[in-house]
Amino acid sequence: MPDNDRTFLDKLKITRGSIDGVKFIYGYLRPYRWSFLISLVALLFSSLSGLAFPWLTGKMVDAATSAARGEMGGLNQLALILMAALVVQAILSYIRTYFLSSASEHLLADIRYDIYSKIIRLPMSFHNRTRVGELTSRLTSDIGQLQMVMTTTASELLRQSVTLVGCIILVAYTSPRLTSLILIVVPLIVVMALVFGRMVRKKSRQVQDLYAGLNTIAEETLQGINVVKGYTAEKRESERYRKNLRDIISIALTLARVRGAFVAFIFFVLLSSITGVIWYGGHLVQDGSLTLGALTSFVLYAIFVGGAMGSFADLYGSLQSGLGASERVRELLLEPNESAIEEVSGLRLRGDVAMEDIRFAYASRPDAEVLKGLTFDVPAGSSIALVGPSGAGKSTIAGILMRFYEPTSGRLIVDGRDATEYSLIDFRSAIAIVPQDVLLFGGTIEENIAYGAPDASHESVCQAAAIANAADFIESFPDGYQTVVGERGVQLSGGQRQRIAIARAVIKDPSILILDEATSSLDSESESLVQEALDRVMKNRTTFIIAHRLSTIRNADRVAVISNGAINEYGTYEDLIARGGMFARLVALQNRTGMDVIDDAAIPSGFPADDPDPGRES
Repeated sequence: MPDNDRTFLDKLKITRGSIDGVKFIYGYLRPYRWSFLISLVALLFSSLSGLAFPWLTGKMVDAATSAARGEMGGLNQLALILMAALVVQAILSYIRTYFLSSASEHLLADIRYDIYSKIIRLPMSFHNRTRVGELTSRLTSDIGQLQMVMTTTASELLRQSVTLVGCIILVAYTSPRLTSLILIVVPLIVVMALVFGRMVRKKSRQVQDLYAGLNTIAEETLQGINVVKGYTAEKRESERYRKNLRDIISIALTLARVRGAFVAFIFFVLLSSITGVIWYGGHLVQDGSLTLGALTSFVLYAIFVGGAMGSFADLYGSLQSGLGASERVRELLLEPNESAIEEVSGLRLRGDVAMEDIRFAYASRPDAEVLKGLTFDVPAGSSIALVGPSGAGKSTIAGILMRFYEPTSGRLIVDGRDATEYSLIDFRSAIAIVPQDVLLFGGTIEENIAYGAPDASHESVCQAAAIANAADFIESFPDGYQTVVGERGVQLSGGQRQRIAIARAVIKDPSILILDEATSSLDSESESLVQEALDRVMKNRTTFIIAHRLSTIRNADRVAVISNGAINEYGTYEDLIARGGMFARLVALQNRTGMDVIDDAAIPSGFPADDPDPGRES
């Protein structure tokens, strides 16, 4: 862009982001451009018909003060013409409102859908560094700003612009001498509007960012309400919420002071100008240079001009806020997706898995390697247990197996091919995970089980529940499979949620199964039922068992002891016990102390624990 153009745009505070924001909105508007154009045409003619009101009013005043009939007839005829003009304006306003709403609602629905679809397609690295409240704010507050711009601000800005230009032309035609009084204040108001718009845009973006933080606090608190209540932190969380509210109020009041000062200035200047017009016009009427009707028309046009110019302050501020929101939405939509997710090709994986010299570090801590040259093979249909202290890298291995993360170096080989050669949807369709902390959606039990296979029949859901030892407790509920589990499954016990998660994995019929400490938080009775179900599900599937409870991995074909991101020991359960190494000492320690899980504090000397895994949420 040429320097002189850039300087001009800088003076108007039109940034490259603003221009890109307009292009962004226009891109979504194109499919609905005909509805938008119809609304613009209706707006134009509605505004022009509105300009006839002051002129006809002046003619009616002249007709009322003179016995002679004017060129448009007497008072009655003028009143009928004026009423006809108002009816036409009302019809055009309806057309404008309907077609503009049609275009804008479709446009906003497309943007909202694209944002939501984008968010759930972004890689785990993005979700690890971005808070949920910030993302929901993009879907709510920012879309709300865009909605205000599309449905109200843009049309009002165009309508007031037509009114302003039309009224200035008509007042100049009515009385050039009186027009000079109005035009004197126009440049001053324009300059003030630009300064005001710059401040509004800056402050509005700050308010939107603070509201995103406020949404985050509410989201986190409500999701962890049991922790909040357990630690009697209600007052603390309320104060944290209030602090953010105070910050928002502080900026909002600053914005209100600026807005109030500007509006007061605008009204003072405009009303002073109109007072001057009436004073000077009165003298022109007295000396016969102007009729009373013409003065009435001029004053009404002057009021229209004042109203249009006065509204520009708020409209310009709202427009700047909307452009700021569009910039934030654009930034989100421009985030790079995961590897391309393609349609299912019907490929069925056998489940041979090999890791070759896998190294990995999280983007938030590139200098701290979590996995350091990991290498092992798991033949199809066999099982491997991954044990070790917290932070050793076990859950990171699961994340790489699911391709939530790509290795920094090394290769993940599945069925003899690099995992990156498969489309993500094909690859992940062959894998199921049963986590320690099960997340159920707030629908029915059947919907949660069928989440693993959306097209599954009711019979398939029942069969999966039976395999997962869940059928008995489900059928004991009055509503059976139609029982609503509540948000995050709060209506069910831990063991019940775990068995529904197993059924969800079963119905997917995966080639590779990941059990991420699936029994570590259960009581003995629930663990027995869950373990029995897991043993049934693991048959003929490649299974990765991440466990702290060493008693649950006796039947694993291989055991890999992970320490500090590398394999410390590898072999069968019996071989490692016979070897008398670290794994044997851990098992002996658990048997002697009655401990049921590996605890970092209980790890024998020479078996180091490293930093907590930054990718693990639990």
